[in-house]
Amino acid sequence: MAKIQMKNAIAELDGDEMTRVLWAVIKEKLLEPFVDLKTEYYDLGLKHRDDTDDKVTYESAEAIKRLGVGVKCATITSNAARVKEYNLKQLTRSPNGIIREELDGTVFRAPIFVKNIQCSVTSWKKPIVLGRHAYGDVYKNCEIKTDQPGTAELVFTGKDGTVIRKTIQEMKGPGILQGIHNMDSSIESFARCCFSYALDQKISVWLGTKDTISKTYDGNFKEIFQRVFEKEFKEKFDKAGIEYFYTLIDDAVARVMKSEGGFLWACKNYDGDVMSDMIASACGSLAMMTSVLVSPDGKFEFEASHGTVQKHYYRYQKGEKTSTNPVALIFAWTGALAKRAELDNTPELAEFAKKLEKATLDVIESGVMTGDLARLANPAAKEVLDSWQFIDRIAAKL
Repeated sequence: MAKIQMKNAIAELDGDEMTRVLWAVIKEKLLEPFVDLKTEYYDLGLKHRDDTDDKVTYESAEAIKRLGVGVKCATITSNAARVKEYNLKQLTRSPNGIIREELDGTVFRAPIFVKNIQCSVTSWKKPIVLGRHAYGDVYKNCEIKTDQPGTAELVFTGKDGTVIRKTIQEMKGPGILQGIHNMDSSIESFARCCFSYALDQKISVWLGTKDTISKTYDGNFKEIFQRVFEKEFKEKFDKAGIEYFYTLIDDAVARVMKSEGGFLWACKNYDGDVMSDMIASACGSLAMMTSVLVSPDGKFEFEASHGTVQKHYYRYQKGEKTSTNPVALIFAWTGALAKRAELDNTPELAEFAKKLEKATLDVIESGVMTGDLARLANPAAKEVLDSWQFIDRIAAKL
């Protein structure tokens, strides 16, 4: 059988532990028999990142910018225990954080629906794409715990020497203080990423903040989103038949719970952190979520939405077969191949990506699945397979 040809390569970013093992199996069983796979390979395994002092991570980000499309396996962000386990020279930064910074990108996550895994929110008929602004807020804060009364102030000293000083609170006793910030440029990039990805997916955009209370901080998000939309995207949205909708965050949450889904929900950093977990839990599993990093200038990196499945990897090292769910890894590959096909005008490759996704979902909907889904399935699973058996069944269906 002649293999489907690719015109241009995608950046392939390998990862760690159980997901690295399954990454190779997916390529061997589901991709290479059908596609003349063209990739630029970067090993983002923890030890190699440490050996190169993260140079390989920055090189992989440059490859995504140059090629326009990347696909990434799950990776470890080291802690003290990992430094000891892998005999590292130092604590390594999050590779996702580095790549996100280099691309100035936003991560969008959405659940993968199958008929026999019922969503906890029964009104949701279509996936809700969650766009999280992964910059600033409490994740880059400054905090003080006081043990006595005093005056709490917010002070800004401009480069020209101008000083702006505001009293936060006259503290009558011990308490806590927190300072957070954001940047107009980061919010503008977030807005462009959201609007661009919504156009790509042909879905509307929602934004919710608390600008009635936080008139300056949250109000700035509202104002920048509206300005970017009116100036750069309104005409394109009108032509595509989609809309941009702003409301207060509490109203947005209430509306989301009664909606049918099928839109992109743009969230500030903390809101997005919380709400993405809510959507994932309500829809079943992080292993049934797509995740794509999009830069403001239209570069795409598709990745697994979950971690490296450490416990399963330790069992695998003992020679055991595990029932690790590979669906998010498969959909990272199909997303990257579909985007490559779109950019290169190769419809055969796009059709293959659709068929692989359909084959994966058809196997699950036939009652054949991994253990995590079997615990959620209704009707009950007919067969519970290990990862290798499950991938083989998809390959046979494909």
